[in-house]
Amino acid sequence: MPIHYPTHPPIPPHTWQRPLGQGWENPYRVRYASNLDDGPDHGMPLGGFGAGSIGRSPQGTFNLWHLDGGEHIFKPLPGCQFSVYEETEDGQRQAYALSTVAPQDGTLDSWDWYPAETGQGESTGTYHALYPRSWSVYERVFNCYLTCEQFSPIIPDNYQETSYPLAIFEWTAHNPTDEPITLSILFTWENIAGWFTNTLKSPEVRVRDDGSPVYDYQSRWGESQGNVNRWLEDFSRLGCLLNSGAMGQEAIAEGEGQIALATVTNPAVKVFYHSRWNPAGDGSEIWRSFAEDGSLENWEDETPAAAGERIGAAIAVRFTVRPGKTRKIPFILAWDFPITEFAAGITAYRRYTDFFGRNGQNSWSMIRTALKHSDMWKEAITDWQTPILEDESLPGWFKMALFNELYDLSSGGSLWTAANQEEPKGHFGVLESFDYRWYESLDVRLYGSFALLKLWPLLEKSVIRSFARAIPTGDQTPRVIGYNGAAAIRKAVGATPHDLGAANEHPWLQTNYTSYQDCNLWKDLPCDFVLQVYRDFLFTGSEDIEFLQDCWQGVVQAIAYLKTFDKDGDQIPENGGAPDQTFDDWRLQGISAYCGGLWLAALEAAIAIGEQLETAVKPWNTSNSHQNIPEPAQVLRLYRIWLEEAKPRYHNTLWNGRYYRLDSESGSEVVMADQLCGQFYAQLLGLEDIVPRNCADLALKTVYESCFVQFNQGLETPIGAANGVMLDGSPEDPQATHPLEVWTGINFGIGAFLILMGLKTEALMMTEAVVRQIYEGGLQFRTPEAITAARTFRAGHYLRPMAIWAMYEVWCGDDSLRGR
Repeated sequence: MPIHYPTHPPIPPHTWQRPLGQGWENPYRVRYASNLDDGPDHGMPLGGFGAGSIGRSPQGTFNLWHLDGGEHIFKPLPGCQFSVYEETEDGQRQAYALSTVAPQDGTLDSWDWYPAETGQGESTGTYHALYPRSWSVYERVFNCYLTCEQFSPIIPDNYQETSYPLAIFEWTAHNPTDEPITLSILFTWENIAGWFTNTLKSPEVRVRDDGSPVYDYQSRWGESQGNVNRWLEDFSRLGCLLNSGAMGQEAIAEGEGQIALATVTNPAVKVFYHSRWNPAGDGSEIWRSFAEDGSLENWEDETPAAAGERIGAAIAVRFTVRPGKTRKIPFILAWDFPITEFAAGITAYRRYTDFFGRNGQNSWSMIRTALKHSDMWKEAITDWQTPILEDESLPGWFKMALFNELYDLSSGGSLWTAANQEEPKGHFGVLESFDYRWYESLDVRLYGSFALLKLWPLLEKSVIRSFARAIPTGDQTPRVIGYNGAAAIRKAVGATPHDLGAANEHPWLQTNYTSYQDCNLWKDLPCDFVLQVYRDFLFTGSEDIEFLQDCWQGVVQAIAYLKTFDKDGDQIPENGGAPDQTFDDWRLQGISAYCGGLWLAALEAAIAIGEQLETAVKPWNTSNSHQNIPEPAQVLRLYRIWLEEAKPRYHNTLWNGRYYRLDSESGSEVVMADQLCGQFYAQLLGLEDIVPRNCADLALKTVYESCFVQFNQGLETPIGAANGVMLDGSPEDPQATHPLEVWTGINFGIGAFLILMGLKTEALMMTEAVVRQIYEGGLQFRTPEAITAARTFRAGHYLRPMAIWAMYEVWCGDDSLRGR
């Protein structure tokens, strides 16, 4: 049932909740100093996919600014804020800016800031989040009950509104007293247009201390010279335009454009405004009149900002709530920065420009659209979420995390371009993380892409087609490998790329950005590609033969390239000793459980794809676009021979009676948690088992017992399953990195396998431990790749944790999605 505060609007159950402004006693801290750690004050992001996002924290501050695709700024901006004035019938007045943290730089010191506690130590409100909606509930300070709901139109299987750069704020005020109360809600916003672009147009790429490539980013933060604000009245719609440059000046470069903030008027409210005030000063030109009677000076001034000057705009809506009555007040924020720049001179238009135009002067059109359709959007979100929230078979913590982990599709540096000939819905990509700043890492998305596939399948397929187009290409650019200093080339012809590039180059065209390892040598990437191709085909109805045709050349080349690493002719490619798979600090040697199993599953998937193409109604390979691509019959016979020989060899080489050994040559007895990822995928896709089912069952139970139960013995609370430990849960090497980390997304992936094998209780025990660490440890809305028993984390804002949607997919057991 929804949460019903006294006469507050209903808030869905199973939200993430936190008292407004409550501090964190012992939050997780970053493991490596060079990694990003902004602290725990993160809230749900607002904004469409690829449109840039803005975050508002449980403290009430707007502090996350992902408005330049692929780049990260975390910094409170006090002039961007909501404030409330209240006056009771007996003349008592109070006004607060609704952040529990006052600016630390001395700005806006004339304002009064919302208290986190009452004089009796009681909480003054609660923050709730259930992406893409969040709520700030204010209690025990004002006489009215106040709630601000904020959301963006993130709607499954929607490829229009989901891209909009919009935030809707719906305020609800209820008067529980027997006297009328006058309220005024103030929305202030600094003109930040033009700030979000890299002033270093050709930043040097260097190797960080952990071996990863990085580049500097210097925004134009605070540089507002020439910016102009304008008050606008459009029938009942009232608001301010905040422009980079003169009004009507079209955006021709990244960061240029405009912002709009707006509300609506009617006879029951009075709207005030101030179109140009100084957010870097003491704020008295706003606060003096607002704190006096909830008004503003109705000041219009279109003077451009001078050098070193910063300007803001403000709207206030004053109204009276009668005893026992409720009133709703909407505010809309829209931003129109249509151009994303990668390397100097290489640009793309954002997806939303397909619907609003490309000149950067369309934020008011977005305002009109939002005021007209926001109720419909919210209803669509509710219709999507309600069946899941009401499913009593799913625990509450799981429902909460299931939706909130989707945050990364908006604020994970996502890019979504305008439609083009290659991709009718545009190119799409999400960063691996802001510490590993490259797009759609293929090994990571093996688990992490289930959310995109389930909810926006056309975007998922566009990503996979991008990999298919990249496989036949090559790039001979020399590079030095960060892990060991070895020389390598960027991309070998036929090699499956690790990623789709980075925001400082040319994503989708220049791939294999990471240089920590030589990804041309990785043994999991080709298999990851093949498995995701077949999975995406099956889970979208098994009818999109054109998608398989688009990917077939990549499938054949990926398998052929990987087969060259079968040095002894036993039909299984060997790992080479240096880390050459997703656990890229973990040496595997010879036939490995992880990569060998993926190889077997990928062969089965490739055979299934080829059989689909052989029997397709539309003749295969009749157009020029398919020249030089092998007919399926040419390779299927070979794949079947390899598979028939490799399956028993894999099992006989690695099975030790309780689990599959790490590999064939290292001598390690470690229990690897994700040893049977290949078997998981084979079962998930309805393929033949790659190992005997009873052995898979016993191995998975051993993983659960060793990597989760035994590993967590002695810890105050369990934190999840470690990547690899001895049978008794102890470390094979206490100094190891990846084996002793708990990888959040890997835990969700293994959780999906446990459910698939009928071990639901174990799956929920293990993954609940992970979820509680994230959402009780200050990692919410920046979920990391890894956590440790020392309460450290690595690589926040990570892609793989969306693997929780793999658990949901398996839990539902929706065979109709697989076309069976």
